[in-house]
Amino acid sequence: MSNLKNTIIKHKLVSLVIAAAVLILPSAQIVTAATSGQLQAQINQLNAENNGTQSSVNDLQLQASSYQDAINKLQAQIDAVRADISASQARQADIQQQIAANLTLLALKKATLGEDIKAMYVDGTPSTIEILATSNNLSDYFDKQEYRTQVQAKLQDTLKQIAILQQQLQAQKIEVDNLLIAQKQQQAVVDAAQAEQSRLLSLNQQQQDVYNQKIATNQGTIAELQRQQAALNTRGSQRVFITGSERGGDCDNGSGNGGYFRASGGAGDVCNAGKDSITDMHGIENRECTSYAYWYFVNVEGNFDFSAKGDANNWANSSNYGWSYTPNVGSIGVIESGTWGHVTIIQATAGQSYKGQFVPPGQVLVSEMNYDFGGHFRYSLRDTASMKYINNRH
Repeated sequence: MSNLKNTIIKHKLVSLVIAAAVLILPSAQIVTAATSGQLQAQINQLNAENNGTQSSVNDLQLQASSYQDAINKLQAQIDAVRADISASQARQADIQQQIAANLTLLALKKATLGEDIKAMYVDGTPSTIEILATSNNLSDYFDKQEYRTQVQAKLQDTLKQIAILQQQLQAQKIEVDNLLIAQKQQQAVVDAAQAEQSRLLSLNQQQQDVYNQKIATNQGTIAELQRQQAALNTRGSQRVFITGSERGGDCDNGSGNGGYFRASGGAGDVCNAGKDSITDMHGIENRECTSYAYWYFVNVEGNFDFSAKGDANNWANSSNYGWSYTPNVGSIGVIESGTWGHVTIIQATAGQSYKGQFVPPGQVLVSEMNYDFGGHFRYSLRDTASMKYINNRH
């Protein structure tokens, strides 16, 4: 059963080291207990382990988020470097094409100018005397000589321009080649950094998987212990159905709701809300046996100064009303066995009837909440000797 007030136990993670190997965690606790003390010890240990383990998982998730953020940023850098490399490769190919085109142009120019000279001078290389001998006069000679000089100058100028352009293109090619080398080296560095972050993220996820598996195993063990507590809660009891019982709401499992919805506080309907999702008018988690019994004993029976502390199995000893082995109608019946114990409300004692249900000798008729750990209400017959009783003062 739940405490009157929520107690949240926080375990501070002392340290969390991302190592190269997955943590090896101890094996899950095996349920072997049947006694109250053993159940309590196991439940406390498992809850403490789960709290600490969940804290570790939370820290790992924060680290995983950091790793993923780093991976995303590195991927952006990789994409940018790859784009630069693609641009440099395109520029390199373009320069190479220009170099090839210039080489072709250079060969063409040489061939064209050579053909022009050969066409003018049959032997292709006339001497100065030959030019003078074939000239009509000095003016004609100088014209031919000037033309020859212009052709040679043009050829040399063209070759010089092509040579300069070739040098420029070669220099650009070397620059682009070096840039590509640097960019590929940068990509290798960024790729390595991303691979390392991915490795750490993978290791982080493996650790989370181990922790989550441990939590799941412990939760399964806790569920088994709760099943044992539920069995203790119902041991020696007989469920009965009362005619005219108030019905409706999620806390009604076929036996009515006992008017429990009237215990609702400002958080909402305590009968319809999920178990332990809100608190009742007295600040107790809803659909717990303690919530129903406290509300009924105080608000229905009128014991407004009543108080009790701890789980249900502590009520008899912590109550300011004391307890006895003799029940009265309206009393709180306390079952002390199990991890949390259980509390009920006495509706009728032996030899009495409640709404048509007769109570046999040696038994009491009780109303109770969360007998099944599902947050449901019911009526049942129980052995009188199975409980201690906190009785009304009026």
